[in-house]
Amino acid sequence: MLWDRTSYLAYMTYRENSRPMFVELFGPLVGLEEEWRSQGASCEEISLTAFDFDYVNNIFCGGITGIMSNLKEIILEETDSYKITTDSYGRKVKLFKKSATIPLPLDYPVKNMDDWLSIKPKFEFNLNRIQANQAILAKKMSDEEGYIVCGSIPGGFDIPRQLMGEETLCYAYYDQPELIHDIIDTLCDTTYQVMDTITDMVTVDHVLIHEDLAGKSGPLIGPSIMKEFINPYYKKVISMLKEKGTSIVSVDSDGNIEPLLGEYMQSGINEIYPMEPAAGMDMVKTKKKYGRAFAFKGGIDKMALLKSKNDILRELEYKLGSDMRDGGTAFGLDHRIPNGVSIENYRFYVNTAREILGLPPYQQAKNPSWKRMAL
Repeated sequence: MLWDRTSYLAYMTYRENSRPMFVELFGPLVGLEEEWRSQGASCEEISLTAFDFDYVNNIFCGGITGIMSNLKEIILEETDSYKITTDSYGRKVKLFKKSATIPLPLDYPVKNMDDWLSIKPKFEFNLNRIQANQAILAKKMSDEEGYIVCGSIPGGFDIPRQLMGEETLCYAYYDQPELIHDIIDTLCDTTYQVMDTITDMVTVDHVLIHEDLAGKSGPLIGPSIMKEFINPYYKKVISMLKEKGTSIVSVDSDGNIEPLLGEYMQSGINEIYPMEPAAGMDMVKTKKKYGRAFAFKGGIDKMALLKSKNDILRELEYKLGSDMRDGGTAFGLDHRIPNGVSIENYRFYVNTAREILGLPPYQQAKNPSWKRMAL
């Protein structure tokens, strides 16, 4: 079902709860469509349009806050199984075609301050970052068509990680703190100027921060690093955004980020996803601990769909319980639908979830549709 801007923002900020929201955030892993086709899935099921997931139309605000690079992708090597190219950071990256959608870096451009200073201009403010025509269009679509206006701000961990790699970055917090401060100060200054200018033209409803700073055992940085290096940047930008009408500031990280949630809350972040159960994230427990401080997207264990229908039912009864149905949660799988999930199990998952949430079975849904949610 298509939600409009007003209903979506009211629901995700706990102000209204006319009905729960059930979504598919990411879609299938590479290869699953062929598995389902061999099992007799319809074209509508393979495209996910049959399942009538909830979604909201969204549009880019027109403010560019990340790297501005004129580097073009160059294919260095390609086989049937992988492709090695260059990217906008100047790195060599390798994409495994049959199993991945995101390439892995093979090298990194920054090891010290001199390296950073050579590419720093790509992160500094310039007027080309302000796409005024896009901001005008976004305001029109928001006012007239019910679109939510989305933007993004660079992750305070993510960008240094893209530039340096995890190991070099984690050492640099202690060995080269002035380098990390300069990178993050640059991100802060640029992001503040861009978003302050854009929000004079259009209200930015939803702002995304991409981080991916954790694994199953926990985050790669602790609260003290977050507090010293990253939170001053987030607090400055987020406080300005919220003063100018932003409703949702969302952080995207796989892995177990539980130790950082207190710092995220202090910074003004108010939405977490995808809440990966395999890494120990539990949105039910998080909701009990933090109340309505956070909204959630995802949170349902994708791996349960590889098990029995009783396992799927137990997961849904727990994650979709009454304590989670007061708004603020877009219920969905915590990541892409895994290979090996049968179409029969996926049908059972969808219809069981819809039944628990009080929604009609998808076979009876009118005007079926699916679009990726605003992330």
